[in-house]
Amino acid sequence: MAARRGRRRVCEAALVITTRNAREQDFPGFLELAAQVEHWFGAMVAEPGFHRAVREHIRRSSALVAVSGQSPLLGGLLFGGQAPTYHVDWLVVSAQARGSGVGRVLMADAERRFVRGPGSVEVITFGADHPGAVTSGARVFYERLGFSPAEAADPGPEGGSRQVYRRAIG
Repeated sequence: MAARRGRRRVCEAALVITTRNAREQDFPGFLELAAQVEHWFGAMVAEPGFHRAVREHIRRSSALVAVSGQSPLLGGLLFGGQAPTYHVDWLVVSAQARGSGVGRVLMADAERRFVRGPGSVEVITFGADHPGAVTSGARVFYERLGFSPAEAADPGPEGGSRQVYRRAIG
């Protein structure tokens, strides 16, 4: 898809967030974000497969970042799929920015850029019995965006349960 200019939004915490296509120089920031969530998702920072996935998404212009001023990345998103089924491949918001609307802004921008309905957007997140289901807030986040729990998915790399969440797109 053609690159589009980022969007600026002001979120609840008076944080001015700009989203844009990720660039190769953002790669270290993706690793910093990954390091903050490895306790929930399993190893990523030292995993060549994760490195390849991030770089491939950057190359395809299907990776987005959220920034504010000169701060480190506030969040990153890897998006995939094609009509009629799209996938949130990876979405992480930095610890200091969680709860400030960064994830919502990234999702809205990804859908504006990449999704053409009708169809659905899917994400695999923690199963209801996974400790990260409560501590990360991921399930509640996706439910607030209109996603519904669907079928179980394969366990994550750390062995914890996973579940597909899906939202129909008109």
